[in-house]
Amino acid sequence: MFPTPIAKTSRSWQLTYQSMLPVALILWLLPLIAVALFSIKPAGDFSSGDYWTLPSRFAGFENYGKVFLESDMPRYMLNSVLITVPTVIGCIVLSSMTGFALGVYRFGANLLVFFIFVAGNFVPFQILMVPVRDLTLDMGLYNTKTGLVLFHIAFQTGFCTLFMRNFIRALPVELIEAARVEGVAEWRIFWFVVLPLMKPAIAALAVLVFTFIWNDYFWAVVLTQGIESQPVTAGITSFNAQYRAAYHLMSAGSIVAALPPVAMFFAMQRHFIAGLTLGAVK
Repeated sequence: MFPTPIAKTSRSWQLTYQSMLPVALILWLLPLIAVALFSIKPAGDFSSGDYWTLPSRFAGFENYGKVFLESDMPRYMLNSVLITVPTVIGCIVLSSMTGFALGVYRFGANLLVFFIFVAGNFVPFQILMVPVRDLTLDMGLYNTKTGLVLFHIAFQTGFCTLFMRNFIRALPVELIEAARVEGVAEWRIFWFVVLPLMKPAIAALAVLVFTFIWNDYFWAVVLTQGIESQPVTAGITSFNAQYRAAYHLMSAGSIVAALPPVAMFFAMQRHFIAGLTLGAVK
């Protein structure tokens, strides 16, 4: 029923596995390697159709300097920060409270409310493009960072609630019952008993939501336009001219845009892994 561990297979299969693993890793990293290579190539290589060979000269400092000093990339990065950070905070705050209510209290509509949160995750977000865009236009939130933040919070809270509710359900219920016996108010139980125990889950969720929102391209294009509100994922396309695409600058901008999620993951790696694996083994 379960696959046999590699250590228990035949020696020939172990050698095959060990030889194929680097190949699979290179194939997986090949697009990233290509983007990194493009980011240090001069513009003349692309004009001559020289895409996949080594750079004729190293132009990394020139390309990245143009990205930071001669383009609107810093403003797009700032927009991404102003969109992503409030979204992460809003999702964690709302999902912590809804997860606590659904995970601790027993009431008739508990499962129904929980299923409503979960069902929202199965709605293809592409079919919401037109109604969401019309709604933001009617509310005066189109092409604003506030509109994008509110939409992301509404769309991500369902997944976050599922994550938090299941995490809270795995906590020892005796801690909550002991606090109630002592006469502690419910909001104090949440703040002083449950919330400190949720730190690994909050860290894991913060990394996941930060990555989701920072890398979002679809809604950034649908709900925003222009430098005043577009995040970096949509702003990278500004390097495209009318008749020619600046692949070297787009690649350099892509590398720069990918750094914050990677840095956050490594900064929160210990808490992220602890949050995902907590409760996996009884």
